[in-house]
Amino acid sequence: MKKKRKSISYAKWGYIFILPFFICFFIFSLIPLVDTIRYSFYEYYRSGIKEIGPTFIGLENYISLLDSDMLKYAGNTLILWVIGFIPQIVIALLLANWFTDIRLKIHGKQFFKVVIYLPNLIMASAFAMLFFAMFSTNGPINSILMSLGWTSEPIDFLGSVLGTRSLVGLMNFLMWFGNTTIMLMAAIMGISQDIFEACELDGCTSVKRFFYITLPLIRPILAYTLITSIIGGLQMFDVPQILTNGQGNPDRTSMTLIMFLNSHLKSRNYGMAGALSVYLFIVSAILCFFVYRMTNGTDDNGAKAAKRRAKAEKGSVK
Repeated sequence: MKKKRKSISYAKWGYIFILPFFICFFIFSLIPLVDTIRYSFYEYYRSGIKEIGPTFIGLENYISLLDSDMLKYAGNTLILWVIGFIPQIVIALLLANWFTDIRLKIHGKQFFKVVIYLPNLIMASAFAMLFFAMFSTNGPINSILMSLGWTSEPIDFLGSVLGTRSLVGLMNFLMWFGNTTIMLMAAIMGISQDIFEACELDGCTSVKRFFYITLPLIRPILAYTLITSIIGGLQMFDVPQILTNGQGNPDRTSMTLIMFLNSHLKSRNYGMAGALSVYLFIVSAILCFFVYRMTNGTDDNGAKAAKRRAKAEKGSVK
């Protein structure tokens, strides 16, 4: 009789290789997350050298945040995100459509990809310091405007609400439109050229081709871009923090939610900081859920269509 060979299973090695990730996630992410939620229900802060708490107070931190300027700072965050995201997605879609259109025969595509992605490699703090120096009252932008005779005195860009918000939006646009363009180009390049050739034979114009073929087929990537942008917008901190020296000037109109959270951490009010973190987590989850449902909830090319086709085939067999 032949001896049966023992089947060798390599599954354990997979678990061993992914074990370090789960250990790091548990120590550095899960435990701090649970601890943050726990502290949000406690009064826990420092007053001078005296430490108050932790004392369980239930939902008082959450109620106190609603009575504070949190909603105003949420509005500031939304405005700053919209100012940066709308031109970012429009320019990225336009460039991605141009660079992937084989009819245009654009030369040096690799060079342009590198150039538009370069701002993404610059640290946000360095970018903010650069704009702070350029648009200050004694900066080169004011010097150029005055030398051209377009203005008789320096413009205080950082002293006006419109100027500060526009600079923050411009910086976010410049830092991230290259990354968005590269992702959208990859999505468009994944579409079969046969589809584009078929639409040309049907007399489809470039505009109709873009809106009726390209956009629907790259919807998953658009959903990913929008979701990551929303999360990044809610976490906006470094650019307005450096540009306004952490004050959110003028009149705290550029103060974001994370800057507000940072002020609680600086004052060591861990209970309020934890409650604000939970608020941010809940808002991020709700917004991302709605965005996902709007962009993928009615996808007839997915599992729902497959199920309908399967049922139809079964019916025809019977």
